[in-house]
Amino acid sequence: MSAPLVVSIPHRLGREEAARRLKGGLSRAAANVPVLSVDEERWEGDQMFFRVRALGQAASGHIDVADDHVRLEVMLPWLLQRFAEMAQRVIRERGTLLLTKRN
Repeated sequence: MSAPLVVSIPHRLGREEAARRLKGGLSRAAANVPVLSVDEERWEGDQMFFRVRALGQAASGHIDVADDHVRLEVMLPWLLQRFAEMAQRVIRERGTLLLTKRN
């Protein structure tokens, strides 16, 4: 079993505002990435559980929203692990933009 891909993004928004900005964000991001589709995006309190599909491969994970950071953890199938470093960079860049720009 491989290790999960983990991305932590600091923010200064507080838990409620960070969660508000993230809700629906996965589906919006997938609309800009033709090979990515969202199978599930479900919120339970300050946690979002998700399943996505890319290049015919399914991945699942969760996002934990805290007062000062957001932590994403996703288990990638072996085929997508080749893209883990690039995915980590893109997630961090887009997440930082989402959590720091004025809304």
